[in-house]
Amino acid sequence: MSHVPTIRFNNGVEIPQIGFGVFLVPPAETKRAVLAAFEAGYRHIDTAEMYRNEEGVGAALAESGLPRDEVFITSKLNNGNHRRDAALRAFDGTLKALGIDRIDLFLIHWPLPAQDRYVEAWRALEEIYRDGRARAIGVSNFTARHIDRLLVETDVVPVLNQIELHPYLSQAEMRAYNAEHQIVTEAWSPIGGQGGAVLFDPNLGALGEKYGKSPAQVVLRWHIELGNVVIPKSTHAERMAENIDIFDFELDSDDVAMISGLDRNGRVGPNPDRFNPR
Repeated sequence: MSHVPTIRFNNGVEIPQIGFGVFLVPPAETKRAVLAAFEAGYRHIDTAEMYRNEEGVGAALAESGLPRDEVFITSKLNNGNHRRDAALRAFDGTLKALGIDRIDLFLIHWPLPAQDRYVEAWRALEEIYRDGRARAIGVSNFTARHIDRLLVETDVVPVLNQIELHPYLSQAEMRAYNAEHQIVTEAWSPIGGQGGAVLFDPNLGALGEKYGKSPAQVVLRWHIELGNVVIPKSTHAERMAENIDIFDFELDSDDVAMISGLDRNGRVGPNPDRFNPR
């Protein structure tokens, strides 16, 4: 089992640098997938109310027999719940679905700037944090402009910003902004989406041959070298094991720079400034 390093938040809580993401894992398959992830060595699970599989994560946690303090669980506030009372109710629902009385990290899933309620939502998360029901609170898909407002209008600095980040969207400016404000950067879609073009990039194939690793392992190691937290998703046990087997090698600094240089501002998900689901 690989030893997974942790990253310390600005409030002292530590998060494993690699986790298992359950985005697009069907609810009926979630318990099995998470149990397989535990077997592969993951101790960090990333879910969300939007994914409709928090119950499966909770069932896997209960069945695993793992001590609660050995598993780091993240979930997220769904779109449409940015008003204070709705946010508090949604959080209660998340704890109930997961079968726990405290979560390790709770995020606002999307800022939805057109609705202009993310500051109100953040103040609700601050209440949850002060009550001790969330060990840490953060944001997802926030840009510098969105975080600037939180820093001016609220009290608690987010511990983490989860954003789309992979070699074709390396987010150098956003990573620098997060670091400047002691906010950890977490990458969703860390290898560019399921079956994405990133893994077929010949540059990554060449590096895979150089290091004796798969292109996906090279990309995940690039994230580790940059200091990102990563949450790759797979429902296949062998791929789960491969994704976490990235701590027995390091990339040369020139190779890290080369991968970062593949950036083409190529999003696979929505633009946070414009995303406004109805």
